[in-house]
Amino acid sequence: MVAFYRWRGKPRQRPASATMAGKKRKTSQVLQEKHGINGNGATQKAGHRTGKHNKVDAGQDSSVDSWYIVLALAIAVTISYVHGSHIAYMFESDKHFSHMSTLEREMSFRTEMGLYYSYFKTMTEAPTFLAGLSMLVYDNVTEFPLTINTLKRFNLYPELTLGAAYRVFDGVMGALGIPTQQCWQVNRGADLAPVPSCEGMGDLAYFYTNCVFFLNGLLMGLFFLYGAYLSGSLVGGGVATAAFFYNHGEATRVQWTPPLRESFAYPFLVLQMALVTWTLRSHRAGVHHLLAIAAATTCFVLPWQFAQFALMTQTLSVFAVYALRFASACKVKVVLRGQLLGFSIAFVLLFGNEMLLTSFFLPVLLTVMAIVAMEPVLERALARPLVWLVQAAVLLTGTLGIKTLAGRLLAITDDAHIGNIFRSKFSDYKDFHTMLYTCAREFDFLELETGIVLCKTLLIPTVAVVLLAIAVHLVKDVHSHCKGTEAVADGDDEDEDAGVVRSRVSAAVLYNVVQLCAFALMAVMVMRLKLFLTPQLCLVASLIASRDLLAAVAGPRARHYAVVAALVAVMSFAGVENLRAQWAIRGEFANYPLEEMLEWIKTRTPPPAVFAGAMPTMAAVKLSTGRAIVNHPHYEDAGLRARTRLVYSLYSRRPVADVSRALRSLRVDFAVLEDSWCTRRTKPGCSMPEIWDLEDAEHRGKPPVCSLLRTNPEPHFKTAFKNRVYTVLHVLHV
Repeated sequence: MVAFYRWRGKPRQRPASATMAGKKRKTSQVLQEKHGINGNGATQKAGHRTGKHNKVDAGQDSSVDSWYIVLALAIAVTISYVHGSHIAYMFESDKHFSHMSTLEREMSFRTEMGLYYSYFKTMTEAPTFLAGLSMLVYDNVTEFPLTINTLKRFNLYPELTLGAAYRVFDGVMGALGIPTQQCWQVNRGADLAPVPSCEGMGDLAYFYTNCVFFLNGLLMGLFFLYGAYLSGSLVGGGVATAAFFYNHGEATRVQWTPPLRESFAYPFLVLQMALVTWTLRSHRAGVHHLLAIAAATTCFVLPWQFAQFALMTQTLSVFAVYALRFASACKVKVVLRGQLLGFSIAFVLLFGNEMLLTSFFLPVLLTVMAIVAMEPVLERALARPLVWLVQAAVLLTGTLGIKTLAGRLLAITDDAHIGNIFRSKFSDYKDFHTMLYTCAREFDFLELETGIVLCKTLLIPTVAVVLLAIAVHLVKDVHSHCKGTEAVADGDDEDEDAGVVRSRVSAAVLYNVVQLCAFALMAVMVMRLKLFLTPQLCLVASLIASRDLLAAVAGPRARHYAVVAALVAVMSFAGVENLRAQWAIRGEFANYPLEEMLEWIKTRTPPPAVFAGAMPTMAAVKLSTGRAIVNHPHYEDAGLRARTRLVYSLYSRRPVADVSRALRSLRVDFAVLEDSWCTRRTKPGCSMPEIWDLEDAEHRGKPPVCSLLRTNPEPHFKTAFKNRVYTVLHVLHV
């Protein structure tokens, strides 16, 4: 924060005794005086006073900056409160959460959300915190009969932290005698029995979701400060915030799915990117930058198994800025070492999760660190085009080499399905596990509709203007280089930016633009990843208020900001309509068939019973009944994928005896069969029997097992429970 307001003031001046040596220094000085560019690409303020008047100016600047800090923080706090209230309101409107029973609230956390929430419930219901921690580390309920470390496998530090926080909160409130929830009976209609419902922070689900909304409220305050820092103006922060709100449905889904890992991880990614931006813009990068980046990286990696992909793109983006000579090796080393330290801490806290070692992030990071260390040799021995060629070759071969070597040494295949998913997008390759992903809408290519929505709110056109301005400045820099008047810093004993190109496009700005390109590529490949793209578009849009980039075109500051205000006003036409569409969503969660089955399981089956079935349903069974399950929705483990394939043979065309034998090998007592999974087809080739036909050609044309079991399950199964959606089959030991 302090760095932002220092950056707003007068740039640091060299000592009067500093001498000029060589043509590069003279060229740099002339261009800086001509264009008013300081060492970080920021425009200097005209009219610097000298002598004793500097002391007066310093005092005035300090006073102004203090008020500026107070104003910025006040705006950030207000935005945080508004956004937290906004997402909480939409969540309540969508589900009528306040009037749901405990069981209904648990059922509303579908698929992996229910799995994650179950561990928060475990932490809060355990006799002690240490007992709850032991139940997470030594869990034999989630993948029965195996005992697994769920804290290592499922990135459960959010649930561990919130579980500890709830225990403290409940204990303190209880000791003070302060009530934390209010309960009543909710009448659900003539056909359904009334249910008890509680509201308040003392309720587990309320505590959990409100903490998520509080964290993501803070995200928007940080987002405003990030946009303001990047653009050098509070107006830019306002543009970024307004763009985020106006495109809220394309930027986040926390209001619909609070327990997902991204709800906890993404705020820390924004913080980490802001710290990288701060480091690249600082006059000198030091240990405090490194430690800050490391802390944010740790907090980002711990909650989310996909953090590695975002960090990989960040490393490549920083490397691109370095390769183009916009950032010094010293600053890049600080960023890379911060990433490595944070990654190492997360690796230890995740009990040595092997997927982190075999991810693409670590090979890219180590290779880039090696390339930066090679700078003195490459710069002396080769011309710039050859340097780029060597760097690209080392990056490619080093990354693939380390990745392949790590995979073979550790014999880890947990992330093999990720490569197959991308392979299937550009070829006719298909297999069972790949189809389970690609048949889901969120793993498809980015829809054209998303681009249309972002154009209607003028987000993409605004970013296009910013990118055009950046391109113009870069072309001018290239032209200057070709004429032999390139502005390059030679540095002195206190300046680490020796050999760095001077431009109105600073390293911080260029990093954010390259990061935008990387996120755009990710989102185009996998629609779910637009949660990275849209917010980054909003951040880059804040540069529309940058005086460094657009002062020459926009004219005086007042006129520039008036144009920006008009732009936001035009954005509001489509943006407010988007908000109204979200506010108009009214729903009331109900899933009586699932509720009926879960109640039957709790009351009519023995506690040691073991269940198998569709992954989303198994998460609900574990959460609400406490029964052991053999498969679940966290699909990033090779062993779990093999188990799920055996369970899903219920929807294949194999002989019933083979299916029964597969379930008995997993020691399953009850199998949950869902009628819709027999016939549901999101798109051609995506029904479960069709997916099985890919690998089970010998049984094509036969009726699916699920159809046979609905009418005549014996002698291998026996119907134990049935309603219009679910059939629970008792697996018989024939």
